[in-house]
Amino acid sequence: MPDYHDDLRLAHVLADAADAATMARFKALDLKVETKPDMTPVSEADKAAEELIRGQLQRARPRDAILGEEYGVEGTGPRRWVIDPIDGTKNYVRGVPVWATLISLTEAAEGGYQPVVGVVSAPALGRRWWAAKGHGAYTGRSLTSASRMHVSRVSRLSDASFAYSSLSGWEEQGRLSGFLDLTREVWRTRAYGDFWPYMMVAEGSVDLCAEPELSLWDMAATAIVVTEAGGTFTGLDGRPGPHSGNAAASNGLLHDELLGYLNERD
Repeated sequence: MPDYHDDLRLAHVLADAADAATMARFKALDLKVETKPDMTPVSEADKAAEELIRGQLQRARPRDAILGEEYGVEGTGPRRWVIDPIDGTKNYVRGVPVWATLISLTEAAEGGYQPVVGVVSAPALGRRWWAAKGHGAYTGRSLTSASRMHVSRVSRLSDASFAYSSLSGWEEQGRLSGFLDLTREVWRTRAYGDFWPYMMVAEGSVDLCAEPELSLWDMAATAIVVTEAGGTFTGLDGRPGPHSGNAAASNGLLHDELLGYLNERD
């Protein structure tokens, strides 16, 4: 089995550079923010961070392809880096510290490119999480100062904590009734949003989370962290991995029940 150690170390170097760039502009009074065609915001920091990561990858891994939220796909081949320069841009532009840079290496496989390395770096929270295929998931300050993560052992919905982003997406997809039924069954619900619930599932502090509409760059890094922590990451259709346009993550013990509720149609 490949150890991916060099790729993981590079991903940390990329995250360090991105953290420095994004933190330098966080809460800046002159931060420039534009609206993309899909009506979501993008800041100058999003673009600068992705350009920085792309530049370093082109020097360090010139044969690898790159897919980024802001600048699309560049290159071809069996290895592709997937980048979300700032996951949680709406938080970033409002000064809320819950945002992160997501960096993943994916490799061509049956069913599409599959993540084999993932780093989730949230510098405003002072947190970082990472994983490599077959080598577990970790959190800490660096590769040499880290703690291994594992999902929870909670096996009943009535004891489970469920995290989500918002209600509107579930309503738009006609899934709101099942979503609300799930919230009534679990012990606790909180709308943490974006990358954070997935990291909490990996750490074992949350047992379930889901989002109704996502892109690959939102999920590639979080998916490998959750699965390497012993959890389950699928689309709402049950397909493993980050390719369904939406996500459901759990400690594995509750996954079938999670999908059952979220696939109820209004």
